[in-house]
Amino acid sequence: MHFLKRPVNYALGVDVITISKDLFIKESPFELYDEIKEKGYIIDILVNDAGQGQYGEFAETDIYRELDIIQLNICSLVVLTKLFLKEMLQRGTGKILNLSSIASKAPGPLQSVYHGTKAFVQSFIEAVRNEVKDTGVTLTVLLPGATDTDFFNKAEMQESKIVAEGKLDDPVKVAKDGYEALMRGDDMVVSGFKNKMNVAMSNMMTDEMAAENMHKKQAPVNKEK
Repeated sequence: MHFLKRPVNYALGVDVITISKDLFIKESPFELYDEIKEKGYIIDILVNDAGQGQYGEFAETDIYRELDIIQLNICSLVVLTKLFLKEMLQRGTGKILNLSSIASKAPGPLQSVYHGTKAFVQSFIEAVRNEVKDTGVTLTVLLPGATDTDFFNKAEMQESKIVAEGKLDDPVKVAKDGYEALMRGDDMVVSGFKNKMNVAMSNMMTDEMAAENMHKKQAPVNKEK
């Protein structure tokens, strides 16, 4: 872990301060908050976008890797949200954007833990948003679909149909959708028409049907389900 201060002269005259932490480690989000406080920075907008997954059948995947994913996707997000939210409430202003996923809307065979973590994020943020309504602080959840990032390499799911045969979404467009929803103070945004349709269809299915549909989408291209 290290701290790096690196001024960057963009056209807008913005300086970028980088603090590097391993959020798989339980203490890291607390340390990150403490370092920011020590430096005297005030956080007006918090974006929780760190997240990873693991591909494969749950009975065969690495439980220690999955516990790390739960720590990253859930525990670190909860800690950072709580610590910075309390400051924002004291000031009566602030915005928080949390990365969920359309995975939060359906059970995810072959990515069961990842889908479960995103379902938690979705429910958690909607609940906290309700608690702080009319305070001047807003919480927004961004639900992208399969997006062209390094996520699939880290999850080792390059052979899944959703990656090998599908068209991945543009991360710039996804980020823009999230930013605009955040600035409007929306509670939730699903990025992309295709993903909006997938969420709508999942809402009309039973959990069993939605799980079977997702299993087919995420199955390896060389294996029939």
